[in-house]
Amino acid sequence: MDIVFNNVSHIYMRNTPFEKYALKDIKVTIPSRSFTAIIGATGSGKSTLTQHINGLLTPSKGTVQIGSHHITRKVRRDMRALRQDVGYIFQYPEHQLFEETVEKDICFGPLNFDVSETIAKRKAHEMIELVGLSKDILQRSPFELSGGQMRRVAIAGVLASEPKVIVLDEPTASLDPIGREEMMTLFTTYQKEHEATIVLVTHQMEEVAQYADHVIVMNKGEIAMQGTPSEVFSQSDMLSAIGLHPPPIMKLGHQFKRRFNLDEWPTVFDEGELAEHMAAFLLSGREK
Repeated sequence: MDIVFNNVSHIYMRNTPFEKYALKDIKVTIPSRSFTAIIGATGSGKSTLTQHINGLLTPSKGTVQIGSHHITRKVRRDMRALRQDVGYIFQYPEHQLFEETVEKDICFGPLNFDVSETIAKRKAHEMIELVGLSKDILQRSPFELSGGQMRRVAIAGVLASEPKVIVLDEPTASLDPIGREEMMTLFTTYQKEHEATIVLVTHQMEEVAQYADHVIVMNKGEIAMQGTPSEVFSQSDMLSAIGLHPPPIMKLGHQFKRRFNLDEWPTVFDEGELAEHMAAFLLSGREK
């Protein structure tokens, strides 16, 4: 389902001396089944934007459409159905755990959406494996687990409702490189298997380059630019002006291009592929 922001503004502390526009006339579409990354400096409006997608916030002006769901300032129709379609994974999802056992925590979402206990338990068994954990922990307390395991259990709880849209707000925060890769692989696997739309808020430009097919850049509550990762990261001067920088691997490619005064150079996000292009160029003798 497409996600359409139609002239959306959001004002914090409206009609007070502290009134502040967090979003200003946003008009943008997040395509169905896309992997869309939303990037921007701290305070640019990224999280405010995404919290409109599942009704955590409503527009001060304008309309947000998520498939057949419509959200305006005054109309919040059937939030329950919306939140079944849109799963929201916060920066530290493990803080949302509360049930006695892992199985009960994962089953909570499906049961809340009127799924039978039998089906909910089946989904718990499926999702615990999807997030890379053993079924053996289903009867354990989530609070006996490691921090990484708790995060995976919380994510399994969101995925158990099989949302059509998943909003990820800095999901790899505090994880090491291996943990980040495992977490992102988990989400891309879910996206492919369920034909879902992924919306990722992140400061990790490497994640944007590797996983996203659509990028929205925000600055001071407005859309500064959007496009494919290649299109966005090629505008390095504009990104720098708003406090963002392309991934290091792309920066290296730009330095190589300038070093040899090349008119054209492919946009590459993979280290191995970049090394191959560099080697082919140097072996060709064109650097002389």
